[in-house]
Amino acid sequence: MQINTLKLKTARKKRRTIGRGGKKGTYSGKGNKGQKARSGCKINPLFEGGRSTLVDHMKKKRGFTTIADKPAVVNLVDLEDKFKTGDTVALADLVSAGLIRKIQSVSRVKILGNTEIKIKLTIAKGILLSAQAKKAIETAGGKVE
Repeated sequence: MQINTLKLKTARKKRRTIGRGGKKGTYSGKGNKGQKARSGCKINPLFEGGRSTLVDHMKKKRGFTTIADKPAVVNLVDLEDKFKTGDTVALADLVSAGLIRKIQSVSRVKILGNTEIKIKLTIAKGILLSAQAKKAIETAGGKVE
């Protein structure tokens, strides 16, 4: 074996050819018959073969479904069990108390409840309240920021 007899392995990528001159045959990669096989075929990319498009279907659907997440619900009774008088209830405090998960603190949190509580709590901004829960907190001496 000598250097001048070695074959260099420089593989060249074969050029893909279409049409009469190439190896793809007479149909030129377009298939047999039909609208797309003809010359001058220009079909709107949004055309879906005559059926109603997705946008048109949505007009016919009834009702409305929101894509927003539902708020995480915390009960007033649970707040009374986990917090002391004079505490401030913020999202981080609810997570550390184990009332909501950390991922839920990213979305909305709502305090519900129609019971009375005996401790004074300060509810921080960013926490939603029902009307009855707000009334119960304020009658107990707490405040809502």
